[in-house]
Amino acid sequence: MQQTTAMPTLSGAVSIPSNIRGMDQDDLDMTRALLNVWRAKYPRNLLRSAFYDAKQRFRNLQIAVQSDLGRKIGNTVGWPQKSVRALADKSVFEGFELPDNDEYGITRICMDNELTADVSEAIISCYKHSCSFLTVDYDPYDPSGERILITPRSADWSAAIWDPQRRRIKAALTITGADQNGNITSFNVWLEGHNYAVTGTGFGGWSAQRQDNRIDRVAVVPFAYDKQMDRPFGRSRINRTLMNLTDMAVRTMVRMEVSAEFYSVPKLWFLGLDKDAFESGTWSSLIADINAISRDVDGEVPELRQIQQASMSPHGAMLETIAMLASAETDIPPESLGIRVSNPTSAEALAASENALTRVADRQNRIFGQQLMNAMRMAVQLRDNTPTAPTLAGVRPIWAPTRVVSDAARADYYAKVAGVNQAWAQSDVGLAKLGLSMDDIASLRAWEASQRAKQRLDQLRAQTNTDSQQSTEPNAVDDPNPAGGGRMS
Repeated sequence: MQQTTAMPTLSGAVSIPSNIRGMDQDDLDMTRALLNVWRAKYPRNLLRSAFYDAKQRFRNLQIAVQSDLGRKIGNTVGWPQKSVRALADKSVFEGFELPDNDEYGITRICMDNELTADVSEAIISCYKHSCSFLTVDYDPYDPSGERILITPRSADWSAAIWDPQRRRIKAALTITGADQNGNITSFNVWLEGHNYAVTGTGFGGWSAQRQDNRIDRVAVVPFAYDKQMDRPFGRSRINRTLMNLTDMAVRTMVRMEVSAEFYSVPKLWFLGLDKDAFESGTWSSLIADINAISRDVDGEVPELRQIQQASMSPHGAMLETIAMLASAETDIPPESLGIRVSNPTSAEALAASENALTRVADRQNRIFGQQLMNAMRMAVQLRDNTPTAPTLAGVRPIWAPTRVVSDAARADYYAKVAGVNQAWAQSDVGLAKLGLSMDDIASLRAWEASQRAKQRLDQLRAQTNTDSQQSTEPNAVDDPNPAGGGRMS
């Protein structure tokens, strides 16, 4: 199957093909349905990407700020990106717990695909667009056909149809190429038992190359945030509420900026003075070292009045209120959104304020783990070309702790549990609770193995020396006349 080579912004204008050379009619109908799904979802996915990148259009109410002035001020509120990254940073995939012999070759699959990094990308895309996908396929550049690719796919370059009866993906489409104008030039179609690599032939024509496999399901697994029965592909962390709150915060910041500009200019009114008195310009007159104003024709001196400047406090209070609403919507502490509370927050209080976000991360990690297991089963089955998927007994995904715990608290917990369950203390689970990462545990296990090998070698050397000494000693023979003894007559 073809792989994505570039990621330009797609135009969103795709014509639904009436015919694709080399594709069955039933599969063509499903492909047309997938393209319709992608075309319907792409504008909202593009909008959420704009909010994530702080490139959304400034929605000016045109009441307090002129349109041309609003366009000159960039977006300074990054709450959508913060909403995504704050939760994604709690879902750190560290690998799989494997049996000692790794009979399924999972370590090789993970290394070939740099899976720990790719899973992080898929999770960020999932929280941004509500879902992302992992596709499982042969490496087209591997002549042996043994290298399996597990590739993350974003929702803005993909589409899928859900099978409600079997609770899994019924069909999927991933865009793999586009020209400089954002027009789609190639895409893959993923179906049960076979796939298609579709490429444009020019003048609106399409050609498909079929690839069969022995997998009894679509070789695509979804990563979904807040999956529900009526929303099998979840919903985005950048929801409508957060987008509206971000727009409100941006408008508030713009009003603050405009007020700051006016605040820096003194508001002076001259009563009874003609404007021609400022021949050299208003600003030059205000900052001149010496200013003088003559009397008018009636001999009266012009009156000077200074208008009190508008306070910046209402804007700050409004921004704080909006930030509190965003905090409640995203489960992110207000301090992380740039709001300073009255009293400094301790590390324990800050960790406690993230309890809601931690619970969400724990739930999502379980869901992501199930999909990773499904993807790994398909990868092993595809590599070995077996009729059924392996059970992968003894294999489970490992995630970094979602809760921040001090080293002292971890050590105290570990010591207390180890005192009543020594087997738990020596297991990978116990060491992970102590705070060791998968790499740390692997390094520790390798060191323990080397120490055991060294001890065994020392024992063998000691045993060899003992046997050698025993073999060089003279044989003990009974002396009929030992020294100092006599024979009785």
